[in-house]
Parts: sequence; structure tokens; C-alpha cells
Amino acid sequence: MAKKEKSVERRKHKRFRVKPGAVAVLVPRWPCFTPVGDILDISTSGLALRYVTDEARSSIPSELTIVCGNPGFYLRQVPVNAVSDVEMAKTTFSSMVPRRLGLQFGELMPGQVSQLEYFIQNHTTGEVEQ
Repeated sequence: MAKKEKSVERRKHKRFRVKPGAVAVLVPRWPCFTPVGDILDISTSGLALRYVTDEARSSIPSELTIVCGNPGFYLRQVPVNAVSDVEMAKTTFSSMVPRRLGLQFGELMPGQVSQLEYFIQNHTTGEVEQ
């Protein structure tokens, strides 16, 4: 029986599971559709989200806006770089393909940093286990 090797964790910051209802609106580098995705987890250096598409490859986002309706939260023009974009398990009832997109934050303004810290403190359910 082959041993499963544990993957090496490259993240420097703790990730936190995000409460349902928080979404990220992605702004692509070129004019195209603007996907909206459910935020799965977040840290002070980036986030992962789930989105659906019927295209083989989506456009690469350059920034995003984080929105959460209850209580109201809005953080806009967050610079990002995509670090991963992988297909998730597809449902049999749809032609849409769910994907998990990993994004690293670019340089944030001081106000964005404090809003991000507020979001992590108030809109997450706990640390994601490694």
C-alpha cells in the first residue's frame, strides 16, 4: 500500500472559513463577463472562492469587491493575482462547471487592511484546518 504524502503548506497566514452569504465580484483584466463567487475561506493575504462557468477558462481577475449583506459589508477595488483555478466536482444536472479560484491580495491601502481584518473577525466561523 502506497503512503500518502502530506502536502506542504505554503501559506504564511491562517485561513478562516467564511460564513454563508459573502461573495466576491471579480473584475477581469480585459472586458468579459464578471463572475461572482461564494467566498470559501480568507486570510490577510488572499482568499478562495467557488464560482460557476460554462466556459473552459475564465478571464483572469485583476481586482475584486467583497460584499456581504448581513450585516452590510463592502470592500472594493482589492488588487488580486490568481494563484490557482481548478475544476471542482460537477453536478449532473447542469452544464455549468463549478471551479475553485485561489487569489492572492496585492498591495492593500491601509483602509482596506483594516476593513479586511474587520471582515475576518466578524464574517468567519473559524480557522480552516491544514
